[in-house]
Amino acid sequence: MSMRDSTNYKILAIIPARGGSKGVPKKNIKKLAGKPLICWTIEAALQTTILNRVIVSTDDEEIAEVATGYGADVPFLRPTSLAQDDTTDMPVYLHALQWLEKNQAFKPDIIVWLRPTAPLRINSDIKYAVDKLIGTKADWVRSVSIVEHHPYWMFSVEGDKLLPFIEKIDISKYLQRQLLPPAYRVNGAVDVAWRETLVEKKLLYSGDVRAYTMPPERSVDLDTELDFVVAEAMMKRVRK
Repeated sequence: MSMRDSTNYKILAIIPARGGSKGVPKKNIKKLAGKPLICWTIEAALQTTILNRVIVSTDDEEIAEVATGYGADVPFLRPTSLAQDDTTDMPVYLHALQWLEKNQAFKPDIIVWLRPTAPLRINSDIKYAVDKLIGTKADWVRSVSIVEHHPYWMFSVEGDKLLPFIEKIDISKYLQRQLLPPAYRVNGAVDVAWRETLVEKKLLYSGDVRAYTMPPERSVDLDTELDFVVAEAMMKRVRK
């Protein structure tokens, strides 16, 4: 069996979903196209046959109930201290990995991080990102998409003076879109890493990081009420 074969590895998907959300209250279970937001991510994960487990890490009992109702595993409630506005991803990763190893003797080789705010990803996006991690042996694979607003065309304002945001760029050379070099943004849909990258190397989205490119129509990242409207419109368009 080839070492590039995902069946050689134990793969865990973690869906992080804390209860607090300032921009959109109860965002993770807000209805999107008839279902709670988190359910779109759960369904895509459960359709991805290479995953051994799909868990939701949440501090919120209502989110836990919704998640289990749609087939996800919620083996623990995350401590409130790890569900604050300023909580970074690393302690959430480590808490889940340590809890599963200590309480269920489950020790995955690969961890897939699936944010509920990217509901338009599909199961093949998850598989291809995992395949790239295995094939390249990189520390991370992160999903990206072409930017809608190029950084060369961004500015800072001092007083009322408009200045190029990237100081070394002569924007007069890039007045037409086709002249712009490709630029990408992390779209929040899929992040994949080896267990050792997190536990031993302590690398969070750093080290050898590779890109898995997704099309813009699957790269909506929901942070505001307007994002929900856009995502629902795109879902309806795809269905048609």
